[in-house]
Amino acid sequence: MIALIIFLLIVAIVVNQLRKGTPNTATQKLFSVIRNAAFIGVIVAAIFSCIAQVGAGEVGVQSLFGSVQEGVLRSGLNFVNPLVSVNSMDIRTQAYTMSSLRDEGQQSGDDAIATLSSDGLTLKLDVTVWYRLNEGDAPQVYRTIGTDYVEKIVRPAVRTAIRDVSVGYSATDIYSIKREDFVRDVTKNLEAAFNGRGIILERVLLRNVELPEKVRAAIDEKIASEQRAQQMVYVLQKEKQEAERKRVEAQGISDYNKIVSQSITDQVLQLKGIEATLELSKSPNSKMVIMNGKNMPLIFGPSGF
Repeated sequence: MIALIIFLLIVAIVVNQLRKGTPNTATQKLFSVIRNAAFIGVIVAAIFSCIAQVGAGEVGVQSLFGSVQEGVLRSGLNFVNPLVSVNSMDIRTQAYTMSSLRDEGQQSGDDAIATLSSDGLTLKLDVTVWYRLNEGDAPQVYRTIGTDYVEKIVRPAVRTAIRDVSVGYSATDIYSIKREDFVRDVTKNLEAAFNGRGIILERVLLRNVELPEKVRAAIDEKIASEQRAQQMVYVLQKEKQEAERKRVEAQGISDYNKIVSQSITDQVLQLKGIEATLELSKSPNSKMVIMNGKNMPLIFGPSGF
């Protein structure tokens, strides 16, 4: 914009000199129009050079002849010194992904983090880091690091923190029971690495842990064995419950038989015998009734004679 203003001023001055040296009235009028247009262009360019637009989610860092100015410009239109240059820097949440899948992260190809665990196994980790630039520190970041702070700070710090922490965990711990502890320790290391750099860490996401094939097979077998053991426990519990049900059922039958046997006395038997004899007497057929000496009748079918 400054170059445009200077160019228009030169044009206006040259055209004004040419107008004065031209006796032709029509030519003078043409030069006057060009001169006036050049001056109007200078004024318009000067006005626009005093206005800087900063996009949403960004801040503007001002630089005057290579000297970075303190303070930042907020999103929207800002009035500035026409001599300063404004560099926009993103302050929104950003995600930096390192993945083994092609074209998923910032780097093409396999960009997973290869690291060693405490038991000497090589792991490949897919990680995503959420971070953002601190608004107030944007001038300092631009002055000391530049706009490529992601490659200079974020990526090396993440890879270093993960490798430093992983040596304190076994492969199976990172893969399963201590995954959250591992992420928490990595977060602490990254916060320390970003401290004073103008970068705010929001969260570390451990997306995938790729174990060596033999270790993964061993873990799968262990899990399968644990599931089989749990299934056996369930079967044994079910059998115990079934055995308990049968015991209770048998106990009930035994108690019932005891109650019935205790209720059958000689008097009851005599009463039942008398009732049977009375019913027999109502039959038109001839019957033979013999008493057994205990007042109990013995009943036979038709005598046949």
